Amino acid sequence: MRTITALVLAGGVVGLVAAAAATGPRPSLDPRAPSLEVRSSAAPTSPTPAENAIAAARARIERNPSRAESHNELAMALARRARETADPAFYAQATSALVDARRLAPGNFESDKVEVWLLLGRHEFGMAFEKAKALNKRVPDDLMTYGMLVDASVELGKYADAEDAAQWMLNMRPGTVPGLTRAAYLRELFGDIEGSLELMRMAIDRLPEKEREERAWILTHMSHLDLVAGRSDRAQQSAEGALRLFPGYHYALAALADVYDRAGDHAREAALLEERYRAAPHPENLFRWAEALRHNGQRRESRKHFEAFEQQARQEMNSADNANRELALYYADYAGRPAEAVTLMEREVAGRRDVVTLDVYAWSLFKVGRRDEARRFMTEALAVGTVEPSIRRHAELILQ
Repeated sequence: MRTITALVLAGGVVGLVAAAAATGPRPSLDPRAPSLEVRSSAAPTSPTPAENAIAAARARIERNPSRAESHNELAMALARRARETADPAFYAQATSALVDARRLAPGNFESDKVEVWLLLGRHEFGMAFEKAKALNKRVPDDLMTYGMLVDASVELGKYADAEDAAQWMLNMRPGTVPGLTRAAYLRELFGDIEGSLELMRMAIDRLPEKEREERAWILTHMSHLDLVAGRSDRAQQSAEGALRLFPGYHYALAALADVYDRAGDHAREAALLEERYRAAPHPENLFRWAEALRHNGQRRESRKHFEAFEQQARQEMNSADNANRELALYYADYAGRPAEAVTLMEREVAGRRDVVTLDVYAWSLFKVGRRDEARRFMTEALAVGTVEPSIRRHAELILQ
């Protein structure tokens, strides 16, 4: 993996992505983490940042319905609400707002950016990548076009493209939060957990307190990073902090469940994952809940939820936003149908080669005894530098 050039900030030099294979892990940071403090005093019932943005955009449209930019702003606010709630209905509403914007101003650059953002939200990563590249050629100095290129590239496994786009973001605007969070995620993918945490801390310290969901999202990711690094107490602190900032936040519920899973408290893990599924009823979330119930010895309930998961997942198998990787893991690990897992993942890996897809495909191949092929795909995944525990557990068995 190539080493990306350094990002110069007032506090010194921070490399965006460590070349883990060449330089090894970075030294641990000072364990202090002032940005872990929950500094929001907003009541749980107050409007969320996305709800405020939606209301403001609709008010502007009411005052001047012929202004295309207000419709673009409404579309983006609705997409943001989709992330807050995990409700895809908001993407449909956002698409409607985008149609209105394009009717008023055909060929508008901001509308074309909104389209890419919605494609990413609907997991149409290949099309998002191509359209983002076209926008980048059209306006080479637009910051968020580079951000969308990072997002699409990461999902497709085009990590060199992601790295280049993230560096452009930070070269153009050092210290920008969207650039820092994307750089942090790349560092994690490349195995630099401490560097990723460093950038996430920098990002959260730059966010206004009113941005409760964004701060909660960063804390949630910091929880995952600390758990990977073996710091369960800090992981719990961050996940609980995210839930205080944004009560019922589905991402944070999953992060806190992971902490209890690591501690072997599967009853609490299952309870949190049930709450998450009630808040965000998607097949992949039901799969995690079923796993937790199984780990807690509740085999009958687990089997019932696995069956419901399979039914739901199969209904969306052919859509871009699917649970095919979880479905493959179910077939390989719980249903005794690994050949179906391989068939499913052959289609997935033809369209994307990110580390998670490569891992699930390698595991599926391993479970049907195609060990040479499994080793090849697992080696490709590990070459990125990932230290994700679930991938490493699979790798230990496949590569032994």
